[in-house]
Amino acid sequence: MAAIEKVSGTAFVVAEFRAEENQAATPLYKDHVVELFLSDASRQAADRVAASFPPARDLVKIRTKYIDDTLDTLLGRQFRQVVILGAGLDTRAVRKPVDDVMYFEIDDPATLRLKQARYEAQEMAVNVTFIPGNYVTDGLIGLLMQNGFDPELPTYFIWEGNTMYLPLESIRQTLFTLKTHVKRFRLSFDYMSDAVVAKTTGDAGVTRLVESFAAMGAPWISGIRDVKSLAREHGLSLVENFKISELYQKYRRGRPAASPIFGFYSICTVGI
Repeated sequence: MAAIEKVSGTAFVVAEFRAEENQAATPLYKDHVVELFLSDASRQAADRVAASFPPARDLVKIRTKYIDDTLDTLLGRQFRQVVILGAGLDTRAVRKPVDDVMYFEIDDPATLRLKQARYEAQEMAVNVTFIPGNYVTDGLIGLLMQNGFDPELPTYFIWEGNTMYLPLESIRQTLFTLKTHVKRFRLSFDYMSDAVVAKTTGDAGVTRLVESFAAMGAPWISGIRDVKSLAREHGLSLVENFKISELYQKYRRGRPAASPIFGFYSICTVGI
C-alpha cells in the first residue's frame, strides 16, 4: 500500500468488507467495481479489524444494501443529482449510472486521484465529477457550486461512514447547509449511538471495535442519541430510521443479529 499511503486505511477496510458480499450464495448486492482498489495490504488491514470484531463486516454490508436500495428508489423518482460526501472508495457512480443523472464525489485529493487512475486504467467512462476538498472546512455548497451542481434539482446526498468521525457541531452544520441551500433533497446517513462512542454499552466487543478504528488513526468522536430531534431541529423530515438489527433481520431473512452492536448502529434518511 506504499504508493497509496495517503488514502485512509478505513477506506480500504470498508472496500474489502463490501467486496466480500460478491462471493455470497445470495448476495445482498453486487460490487465488482470495488475490487479495483483491493490488494494484499488492504486484505490484511480488513482481517485485523474483523479479527478484533467479526460483526464489523455485516455493518458495512447492511448499510451498503440500504443505501443502494434508497438510491434506486430515488433515481426512479426523477432525482437528477447524487452527491457522495466523504466518498472514499464508493463505486455507485459506476455501478448505477442513469442517463441525465450527474454524480458528485467529495473527498481528499489522494483518494480521488486513486479512483480516477483506476477507472482510467480500465477505460471506464464514468459520469462523475470528482471534487477534491473537505466538505466541512472548505464549504460544502461552494465546492458543489464551483463544479456544476444545481441546487434547484432534486438531489440525493449519501453520507456513509462519516458522522462518527465528525464533531456533533459539524454534523449540525452540514444539515443546516443542505436545508438552507438545496431546494429538494434526501440525505441518508449512518450513525452510532452516543453510548458506543463513550464505550458505555457494557459489551467488550463493541469497545474493541471502537478501539480498532482509533488504532488506525480514525477515532469515533460523535454519536447521536435522538436523530428525530436532530432532524426536527433543522426543519427536516425524518423519512426513515432503522437500527441495523432491524435491517439485518429483513435482509438476512430473519436470522438474529449476532452482536449487540447492531442495536447501537442505525441508518436513516432525512430531507425536504
